[in-house]
Amino acid sequence: MENKWKIHRKLLVFSAIFLALFGLVMQYSASCYSAERQFGDAFYYVKKQAIALVFALVVMYGVKFIKTEWLKKWRYIILALSLVLLALVFLPKIGVENYGAKRWINLGFTTMQPSDVAKFALVIFIAGCLEKKSSITFKSMIPILIATALVCVLIMLEPNMSVTMCVGVVVLIMLFVGGCDYKHFLVMAIPVVVGVIALILMEPYRVKRLMAFIDPWASPLGEGYQLIQSYYALGSGGLFGLGLFNSRQKYLFLTFSESDFILSIVGEELGFVGIVSILCIFIVITYQGLKIAKNANTRFDSYLALGITAVIAVQTLLNVAVISGSIPPTGIPLPFVSNGGTSLMCFMAGIGLLENIASKSQKSYLNHKMY
Repeated sequence: MENKWKIHRKLLVFSAIFLALFGLVMQYSASCYSAERQFGDAFYYVKKQAIALVFALVVMYGVKFIKTEWLKKWRYIILALSLVLLALVFLPKIGVENYGAKRWINLGFTTMQPSDVAKFALVIFIAGCLEKKSSITFKSMIPILIATALVCVLIMLEPNMSVTMCVGVVVLIMLFVGGCDYKHFLVMAIPVVVGVIALILMEPYRVKRLMAFIDPWASPLGEGYQLIQSYYALGSGGLFGLGLFNSRQKYLFLTFSESDFILSIVGEELGFVGIVSILCIFIVITYQGLKIAKNANTRFDSYLALGITAVIAVQTLLNVAVISGSIPPTGIPLPFVSNGGTSLMCFMAGIGLLENIASKSQKSYLNHKMY
């Protein structure tokens, strides 16, 4: 049994590291031409991501030794710090604006994206709230709803609707598993639906994106351009792809090919088989995460593992939905694979916490077996 525990833990870590290394290869393929033209270095994005990966591995190893009880105890401070980071993006000279969005903080030597941190901070906070309740009442949900609203409002102001959607779905999953009554979901659904419609109508670019989703060829050089180029990449890849490094869309046709739309390049170069293979690895991570949540020693650890797994699974599904045109186009990176140092470090930290919880469960099981 002990060997079985070790195999499951190693499979989880190996899957995450494999995706990160695979991401380096695909980022080079997707960005080598644009990076050479823009920065004079075909490895510009890959070098930055490789450095981030080194730090991410250190973080992943480090959080294995953190007592999860500390996270529960300090959850209010963790949430507050994440809210402060989200607010800092709006300050002059600190926040960095790119493509009309303020989503990054200037650290001098690099930038960080606070929304990546906020997703996991909110999961820690909710896990702590749910841990104390055997059943959820509307009153007990109020702190969770307030925290979620604060995080989502700040992320929407950046603006970043895709991450807001990810956060919302993860919170619903945690509340559902925590025992939230369906009547409460109905009560929450009304303001959420009204809010989403209002947010779309308030910003003309969101309306245009919605129209581009319905008919991207109505604006082939405008809002529909990126989705059409993604279709071209996926369609030309066919079953087995054009071959590694043989993408044509990376030659400045498909924008954000090294980040939000990297899976389109995977489909073009490695085909349908390549995409399915990568998604199977995500399924392995999700399965292992859910198994860790099920076997966790404490309710807090269980909800924490569930929340981390939900963030990985939901963000992956949203990315696949975007690049395939299943939902309106909105930028969201593919976990572990897309370019982005903050995202990579946060997801690797999440894997470290999952292994941490699994290790505690293994020790508890062995001690119980001995006595």
